[in-house]
Amino acid sequence: MANPRATFKQVDVTRAAKGVIAAGLPVGRVEIDRNGKIVVLVGEAAAQVEKNDWD
Repeated sequence: MANPRATFKQVDVTRAAKGVIAAGLPVGRVEIDRNGKIVVLVGEAAAQVEKNDWD
């Protein structure tokens, strides 16, 4: 059985994070859902990492 194709690439995450930094905001966390939707949360990084449904 073949591996499914990735829905995002590392360069996509890098561009999203660099865009937030260029806007003068701190990157708190980056979330990627199963469909490849990238969400960059602004603010301080959470002290405790939340469990996701892939763990």
